[in-house]
Amino acid sequence: MSLSPGIACRLKRDPNGLVAAVIQQWDTREVLMVGWMDDEALHRTLTSGRVTFWSRSRQEYWRKGDTSGHSQWVKSVRIDCDGDALLVEVDQVGAACHTGARTCFDQGGSLEAVVGERSEK
Repeated sequence: MSLSPGIACRLKRDPNGLVAAVIQQWDTREVLMVGWMDDEALHRTLTSGRVTFWSRSRQEYWRKGDTSGHSQWVKSVRIDCDGDALLVEVDQVGAACHTGARTCFDQGGSLEAVVGERSEK
């Protein structure tokens, strides 16, 4: 089986055929990680109830939790308006990050940035 043509035609892939997938905890809205999907990884995600990624470093598919036990159960999948990113809402079991942290954004640290303020006009 393959990805539905109706979905495939909406995707804008990078030169390697990949789309960024932002993974978010469905109930808390916590951003857990970012991964990459090609058509097959997205098809597997949409049809299995578990998140599958394409590993750019290992050049193979991997399903989150198969070796760690820290699974991601799909709650919803959305495509952004440009078709170049996916939002996958999941029920995360255990850590999402390969370091053992809850999210991949816990240990990276904050960057200094000017904090903006909205002005009413």
